[in-house]
Amino acid sequence: MELTVSTKRRCEVTDLTAEVKRACKEWGGTGLVHLLCPHTTAGIALNENYDPTVKEDLLATLAKLVPEKAGYAHAEGNSDAHIKSVLVGCQVTVPVLKGKPRLGRWQGIYFCEFDGPRPRTVWLTFLRGEE
Repeated sequence: MELTVSTKRRCEVTDLTAEVKRACKEWGGTGLVHLLCPHTTAGIALNENYDPTVKEDLLATLAKLVPEKAGYAHAEGNSDAHIKSVLVGCQVTVPVLKGKPRLGRWQGIYFCEFDGPRPRTVWLTFLRGEE
């Protein structure tokens, strides 16, 4: 299964939790859902999803740690996006119980864009386990 994310800014964090919950419900099984971001300038993360300022803090801190212009050797002008993608990671795996992802009380699933705006894809793979 695939999710499509259309980002609107160069760097942004998009909440995918509702879409993943819908996909898990459609699948209906018990096991795992694995999410993979097949892009080298974006990432996937699990983190607090109650306070929206967490997303702002994440982007602000990554911008301080890995500035957009820092004399990188990579000539395309998006070296910072590649580094941020490595720091955040490109995949997460979440347990699923009877079609419901088992997230912590405050957890959400984020798509992290570092080289937008552009359309992006997230691949979901379901692995059936014991009920």
